[in-house]
Amino acid sequence: MSQRNREEKRSAREALQEQRAKDKHRAKRKRTLVVAGAVVAVLAVGAVIGVVVAGSDSGGGTDSAGSVSTPRGTVGKDGLVVPVGAADAPSTLTIYEDFRCPACDSFEKSFTPTVHDLEGGGQLRTEYHLVTLIDGNLGGSGSLTAANAAACAQDAGRFRAFHDVLYADQPDEQDDAFADKDTLLRLAGKVPGLRTPSFTACVNNGTHDKWVKKSNDAFNSSGFNSTPTVLLNGKNVYGSQSPALTPDSLRQLVRTANKGKQPGKVTATPS
Repeated sequence: MSQRNREEKRSAREALQEQRAKDKHRAKRKRTLVVAGAVVAVLAVGAVIGVVVAGSDSGGGTDSAGSVSTPRGTVGKDGLVVPVGAADAPSTLTIYEDFRCPACDSFEKSFTPTVHDLEGGGQLRTEYHLVTLIDGNLGGSGSLTAANAAACAQDAGRFRAFHDVLYADQPDEQDDAFADKDTLLRLAGKVPGLRTPSFTACVNNGTHDKWVKKSNDAFNSSGFNSTPTVLLNGKNVYGSQSPALTPDSLRQLVRTANKGKQPGKVTATPS
């Protein structure tokens, strides 16, 4: 074999080896890219799952099991309304209020006897929406904690009585006394039959906290921006209206709205 042929064979062999090396490197690089892509995909899926989980926990609406503890006997969309009075009463008074709100306290102290009287006669059904406006404006957690305790009282069938006690004993707006659960439990002792082990556990565990937050979210989306907001049969009747609503004028408005209608069937309300 000539020197030239040997050199040509060697060159061909070296070229083949070089090509194989390139092919091997290319295959290795491809595998690396595939693995890297898979890792990115896994991380992306994990990020999406994280966003979904975070979203499910936002706003306090749901717990890790995806549920809200709704008080017994509540009505309306998502069970956010606490009803008092005959279900078939011809008129409905809707009240958005906050247990820390001094204007709500003023309304309750003026109107509670009239409202109770109209409820007792089957003329009026009251629907309460619990709000935590003062917590958001001033800080603290008394609006939330008191509303949860009121929801626990609803479980026990004693919402109205405990609701009235909370307003009768409302602290100064700047004093977040209702954030103290022991204070709420002490006040519950004023309502016969309310302070049971189950009620105490409900208050201490914040059983209905997420429900209260959901109720407040609904208020924020309602177009109303102050408490109390009071509607009679869907019409705003309290606040900036002129002449100002009084217990007597409320009674007259209900009488006019109910003219020719039968009163609702009243059941006993624990006092």
